[in-house]
Amino acid sequence: MKSKGDIFHHRELGELGERLAREYLESKSYKILHTNWHHGHKELDIVTQYNETIVVVEVKTRASDYWEEPKDAVRLKKQRRIIDAADAYVQNQNIDLEVRFDIVSILFEGDKHTIEHIEDAFYPTL
Repeated sequence: MKSKGDIFHHRELGELGERLAREYLESKSYKILHTNWHHGHKELDIVTQYNETIVVVEVKTRASDYWEEPKDAVRLKKQRRIIDAADAYVQNQNIDLEVRFDIVSILFEGDKHTIEHIEDAFYPTL
């Protein structure tokens, strides 16, 4: 992998962002249950448990906010895919807990990065 000062390849940047998000969540007492969980073509980046709540975390990482903030990339279509995959996850794992949807946004600026954790970032529609 290239150093943080170099331009990352998209995949490397995403993998680094997910690792940093996991470390951040663990430091906040979230229990990591699964990472990169797939249901067909749908994926959940990180599934955690926090107290009595399953928290599905979408991680968005960017090397720059030139075009948009990372959190703004989770549009309605993406939200629906995450909600569908979370429903399949809950059924597959036979879970009977409340589910919450968060976004962890990681933005790199040179050698530094910032992490923004948005709890209850979106809700399933009826």
